[in-house]
Amino acid sequence: MSWLSIQQAIEKKTGTVSIRGWVYRERGSNKLKFLVLRDATNIIQCIFEKTNFAEEEWNALDKIQIEASIEIKGTIKKDDRAPTGFEVNVESFNIIGLSDTFPITKDQSKEFLADNRHLWIRSRKQTAILKIRSTVFGAIHEYFRTNDFYEYQSPIFQSTQCEGGSSLFEVNYFGKKLFLAQTWQLFAEAGIFSLEKIYTIAPSFRAEKSKTSRHLTEYWHAEMEGAWFSFKDIQDHGEALIKYVVKNVLDKNKPELELLERDTKILKTTLEKPFARITYTEALELLEKKFNKKVSWGKDLRTIEENKLSELYDTPIIITNYPKIVKAFYMKENKEDPNVVHGFDCVAPEGYGELIGGSERESDIEKIEKRLLDEGENLADYKFYLDTRRYGSIPHAGFGLGAERLISWICKLENIKDAIAFPRTPLRYAP
Repeated sequence: MSWLSIQQAIEKKTGTVSIRGWVYRERGSNKLKFLVLRDATNIIQCIFEKTNFAEEEWNALDKIQIEASIEIKGTIKKDDRAPTGFEVNVESFNIIGLSDTFPITKDQSKEFLADNRHLWIRSRKQTAILKIRSTVFGAIHEYFRTNDFYEYQSPIFQSTQCEGGSSLFEVNYFGKKLFLAQTWQLFAEAGIFSLEKIYTIAPSFRAEKSKTSRHLTEYWHAEMEGAWFSFKDIQDHGEALIKYVVKNVLDKNKPELELLERDTKILKTTLEKPFARITYTEALELLEKKFNKKVSWGKDLRTIEENKLSELYDTPIIITNYPKIVKAFYMKENKEDPNVVHGFDCVAPEGYGELIGGSERESDIEKIEKRLLDEGENLADYKFYLDTRRYGSIPHAGFGLGAERLISWICKLENIKDAIAFPRTPLRYAP
């Protein structure tokens, strides 16, 4: 038997079809039963007439509940009253797996849905998000590979911090204290001396006790590093990557975006216009001028400031030249002003926060050592990293993109937890 997906059956429009999936809705009488069947592609209404089935078959249908799995053969026809405009008059069926009373009904709290996440990911909304997520990941790979980057991995168990010791997850590694990776960066900087242009998509871990709608403790990190890259190069790659991903989603996920009721106007604008590019100092000036909000120079931009700035633009914003004091030890000083670094954040429109953080890397070993010592670090722990500056140091730069942040914005989700199948937060570690 040749099985069709539900979407393939709908596209066939007429004739005999064999489909299979799970019961999405069910209702009926003693003469007719209606099952809405779902699979990964779509839903379709299926009609069972009692006169077409033996008594034992009809009785078996009475046991069907939501999420039971079933195989169906029948004739498909157009019917505008049906949920997706087509229905199947069922000629034969085979019940594969019965379902208990499904615990998820229409009115459920967010906490209940989180407790039953393993079942909630079957919902049409979550299915649509996960499809878009798959497109996003595929597009990231395509972008870097078509631009001659090599895929490269770094270890998850690491002995040093990169983004700040306060957000490290400590691990007992055979009696030694190690940490889960915050980023691949230090090991990526070693890799460019071999492969020059590299990227990865891998999980990163941040032990931030943040309970906001835009933070996860475990998230997927798309990162790149390039030998001979300038500060401008990585800004250009960051913009091009986001445009590439958004175009792929618009091209491949129109039904999913419609199901999520996502207004795609701002996504299309992202493709059509260059991203806004401003300095940190200009950002402070805009905050004061447009919103009467004064931020002392030298303080990092918080969520509230990023959200305000995003109100001023209909594209992502690339903010450059942050104060050295708020950025990581590896970021290169600006020659014209050593108080700022060649670091940038790319902030999403519509209040979705930072999508990308990147920088040109400091190539002067003495400056790196001083920054590490100022932060109370033991230079011996960074020997492998400092060696990259001892043996043929070169200009280089890179960035990291938070995949779930990007997905949240593309889908316009209320909470980043819906951008991943099983979110991890300070309070959520199961299922």
